[in-house]
Amino acid sequence: MLGNLGLFVGLALLMWMALRGVNIFIAALFCSLVVALSNELQAPQALLEYFPFGPLGAFTFAGKFFVLFLCGAIFGKVMAASQAASSIAQAITRSLGTQRTLWVAMSVCALLTYGGVVVFVVIFTMYPLGITLMREANLPKRLFCAATALGAGTFTMTALPGSPSIHNVIAASALGTDLFAGAWIGLLASAVMIVLGMAYVQREWRLARERGEGFDANAQDLRMEQLAGTPGSGPHWGAAVVPIVVVLGVIMLPRLLLLSGGVTAGEGVLGQLVGFSQKQPIIWPSLALVIATLVAILLFPALRRNTVALLGQGADDSIMPLLNTAAVIGFGGVVTQTAGFGQFAQWILTVDLPPLLSIFASVSVVSGIVGSSSGGLQIFMQTLAPKYLEMGVEPEVLHRVAAVASGGLDSLPHCGAVIAMLMIMGLTHKQAYKDIFMVTVLIPMIAVLLCIGVLSLMAG
Repeated sequence: MLGNLGLFVGLALLMWMALRGVNIFIAALFCSLVVALSNELQAPQALLEYFPFGPLGAFTFAGKFFVLFLCGAIFGKVMAASQAASSIAQAITRSLGTQRTLWVAMSVCALLTYGGVVVFVVIFTMYPLGITLMREANLPKRLFCAATALGAGTFTMTALPGSPSIHNVIAASALGTDLFAGAWIGLLASAVMIVLGMAYVQREWRLARERGEGFDANAQDLRMEQLAGTPGSGPHWGAAVVPIVVVLGVIMLPRLLLLSGGVTAGEGVLGQLVGFSQKQPIIWPSLALVIATLVAILLFPALRRNTVALLGQGADDSIMPLLNTAAVIGFGGVVTQTAGFGQFAQWILTVDLPPLLSIFASVSVVSGIVGSSSGGLQIFMQTLAPKYLEMGVEPEVLHRVAAVASGGLDSLPHCGAVIAMLMIMGLTHKQAYKDIFMVTVLIPMIAVLLCIGVLSLMAG
């Protein structure tokens, strides 16, 4: 009883501390200690073994995925520093116009994140440009925030096949699948998220106009707007999009070679390349990001003035996102050692639910507990996924359903990405969280449940 109470208190404390802006490292360690002491775990063992180096340890995760975070952050840095990301955003804005500001925000964020640019770089790129758009369109900032969250933090993160996102890589690494596993499931989920998400924010904009609600600037907007740069100062959008095409092209190359029918995995030079990509789900997308970074340096002269320093800044940018995610996973590593978590795992596996609904429930709950889709997915893959494989769930289906499911309850108010986005845009939970909840929690959950329904009909 005391152990379960301590587990609940530790989880509640983590959420409360995150909402209060407490540093995630302090919060995760403190809450891990609360869980350990209330569950009769030895504090030294919890803090020096389970939290950092256990199967779900913070540094176990950080060590495994460090290269991917590093390459992604460096690529994001060169795309931002060269103003290539800004050029793409400005081109889409010119094409769609300010009257479609919500579509502009969603489309730019989706293109950049699917192309390998890390989420925080996308937000920092899009928001300064968006201030002018919001002012001209008289768009409430909360809806721009929701459209940005939809494009950067939902379908490109968990659903679209081939994405170099950490979620796609975690699932592929754990299950031995590739980044295109469950492709049609991901495409269906993406379509649902886009259609319902955009329908929601467009409807809210119409209602806001009827109420007389519009853009309300604050002191932070002027500072952020200055980061946008002068329109036209970056490379032409056609050149700017080349590195993104390279990322996706390199990732897709092995799959295209196999589909051509002339290549067999493991046979010949091309076959060995395909085999390598299949066995290295972390290294292959990392390699794609490295190649794209080199292409960007060759294409954009501005990057060649101080290349070494720029690469170093990108490397520095990778540390905090990696460690923030690792800290949450380390807390989960302590939680998984408790009797309460063992009882939950046993219950969820024996409850009278179809396997796919059970997967959805377990991934959603774990992601909601830790406030992180990548953290929740990693914990699920290490603790529960093998049991579902034993039940007969196909690895490709498990990969995509679990990945999409991880992107629902992860975005509760204590989610680090939600807090960071609100901070960047100068908004509060009271002002904007309802709209974020709709597009990043409720609609993704509807999408994955619809996919499970279709899979069940096909199986029947």
